[in-house]
Amino acid sequence: MKASQQVGIGTTGGTLLSVIGQLGLHDMLRTALLAAIGAVVSFAVTWLLQRLWQRRR
Repeated sequence: MKASQQVGIGTTGGTLLSVIGQLGLHDMLRTALLAAIGAVVSFAVTWLLQRLWQRRR
């Protein structure tokens, strides 16, 4: 592994650890909830559009 790769990995790891330390449990739960809602809405819209598209054919 090159020295520049080691520096990049170290910088990325340090940045991620410092961000995780600043986030609270409440923020993480809110993010997880919003991600789940977004996934369900995306799935439902895709499914609905596919059904509508099939009926027009």
